[in-house]
Amino acid sequence: MDIKKTGSLIAALRKEQNMTQKELAELLYLSDRTISKWERGAGAPDVSLWNDLAEVLGVSVRDLLAGERTINPKDGGNMKRTKFYVCPHCGNILTASSAAQLTCCGTPLEPLEAKPEDDVHTISVETIDGEYYVSMQHAMTKEHHIAFMAYLTGDKLYLNRLYPEGDAASRFPRIGMGTLYVYCTDDGLYRKYIRRERKA
Repeated sequence: MDIKKTGSLIAALRKEQNMTQKELAELLYLSDRTISKWERGAGAPDVSLWNDLAEVLGVSVRDLLAGERTINPKDGGNMKRTKFYVCPHCGNILTASSAAQLTCCGTPLEPLEAKPEDDVHTISVETIDGEYYVSMQHAMTKEHHIAFMAYLTGDKLYLNRLYPEGDAASRFPRIGMGTLYVYCTDDGLYRKYIRRERKA
């Protein structure tokens, strides 16, 4: 294993997902200094971390160890690279897991850029009846509301459409590590990473 190549690949894959070193570190119960060390090629992940790291970054352990991504054209798009699109005219929600040129109502659509949750758009996650219950304290008026919530894992996408006057809440299966996405009609797309629970 060439730790410089592996470090460069970790950095590239993290940036592809618009993930900070701190966000990746939190998912793996590490410090951001550790992630920085890997990406500089000054060290390598412990054996116990390879599977979780590969899952978060959307590649195989083999690719990480080789320091390069294997692209198989038959595999189609990687779910970890899913992009969301919203039509500004009709509110249609579209997704693509690889490069796409999408239009709706005659308008070319640009992929939404997900931002980390903030003080105004705080995403709350609880476990209820074996599922994730995701909620927000947010206006749900016709003019300003949460239009959808989605949960993306390595191989699945769950998307719930929300409507004005309803609750800004959804339930999702409690599986694996993944990313929650919430779309505000005024302020755009927000994300929150869900990490695997630490074993006792």
